[in-house]
Amino acid sequence: MDGVIVHSTPVHTEAWQRYLHQRGIEVAREKIEAEMLGRHNDEIVRIFFGPEVTPEERFRHGAEKEKLYRELMRPRLAEHLVAGVREFIARNASLPLALASNAEPANVEFILEESGLRPYFRVVLDGHQVGKPKPDPEIYLLAARLLHVEPPDCIVFEDSETGVRAARSAGVAAVVGLTTTTDRLPGCDLVIQDFQDPKLADWLAAFQPVG
Repeated sequence: MDGVIVHSTPVHTEAWQRYLHQRGIEVAREKIEAEMLGRHNDEIVRIFFGPEVTPEERFRHGAEKEKLYRELMRPRLAEHLVAGVREFIARNASLPLALASNAEPANVEFILEESGLRPYFRVVLDGHQVGKPKPDPEIYLLAARLLHVEPPDCIVFEDSETGVRAARSAGVAAVVGLTTTTDRLPGCDLVIQDFQDPKLADWLAAFQPVG
């Protein structure tokens, strides 16, 4: 979701910086972004608040920061949707589509409902529905199983190295990388800027799954 449907990194970074500042912790935006990308909130909280934080404190910090993120994102959501994503999803609505994200459940619901994209997805998974977050392949294997398709028949769209590793470990047919977050995406079969990139339509037209 993050970096594929919505270009959320700048808003997540701003939310973390504000949240930490409110608690007397000053961290440069660049460091926040570097530590944040591809990680679950529990990991991020431990990085900024120390490994001694309790599970209850990790949950509270994560939930409060995400509430701030949603407040910041709500008036900006339309402008932060990845270019062409709405049209791309609509064109492929007849296919079994799943969303598999490390994001918090409230954020997944918020983005899908506010964008109007929820009806297109037959399966929606968040970071709390699997035991191990990306880069573990569990979330992609579960998504394929719930869609009643085999991983070698799936194409995954990702924006992070962590996600690409998860998809590859799941044994999917191909991974398309979006450079919304980083241009360092080793292991992708195709790398595009957004869903308006002309390379995407040409690649999909020629694509033949291994299975």
